[in-house]
Amino acid sequence: MHSTETPTPEAYFNRQIQLWGEGTQKSLQSKKIAIIGSGGLGSTLAMALGTSGIGEIHMVDFDTVSLHNIHRQIAFTLEDEGKSKAKATVQLMESKNPFVKAVAFDMPFEDFKEMGNSYDLILDATDNLPVRGEIDKYAKETDTPWIYASVEEFNGQVCFFDKSNFQVFNISDHTPGGIAAPIVMHIGSLQANLALRYLAELPVVKDKLYYLYFNDEGELITQKFGMPEKEGSA
Repeated sequence: MHSTETPTPEAYFNRQIQLWGEGTQKSLQSKKIAIIGSGGLGSTLAMALGTSGIGEIHMVDFDTVSLHNIHRQIAFTLEDEGKSKAKATVQLMESKNPFVKAVAFDMPFEDFKEMGNSYDLILDATDNLPVRGEIDKYAKETDTPWIYASVEEFNGQVCFFDKSNFQVFNISDHTPGGIAAPIVMHIGSLQANLALRYLAELPVVKDKLYYLYFNDEGELITQKFGMPEKEGSA
């Protein structure tokens, strides 16, 4: 039966308070993050972080929901087809969590970065390398950490960028192949876990690339690579 009473933070975030205490949970309310992209990864991040107690979340995406998005972009239903991805995702977060301020930026990152906002953390949920290169440049200019993620077919990768240089990647406009919905959620969840640990001031390994894939026998393999600080350095 649906309750009409206004929930308290203590009741709503009960399981997380059990995990790390009221002080840490309250500290999340002062944190502000930006999620760049409201598609597959962005949907997962919104679902995982939108109800975590982070005080303010900005969703950035210029695109609208297409039918072929919905199978892997878990924030959307068939009723959202044609709607702004950023606005639909924000609406979902606010419907699930009365303690979050969610703001939609229905625009490309190129326009968003000119707005002069400041963040505790930026999360990349885009689908092309050139924009990620721009996110890295913006993050370095504003001294903001950011978490990169990408997914394709049955593999994905995540890295918490702090001192390392994203330019070691070959910045080209790669068109991804097919993709399965569960791997999107898997990689997005890993990205969200790193974000939440960082915002809760728990230890997080930075500047290390996690690469996850299924081999031909169906075994999940996780590889880790240290990222160089400068292009061409060891």
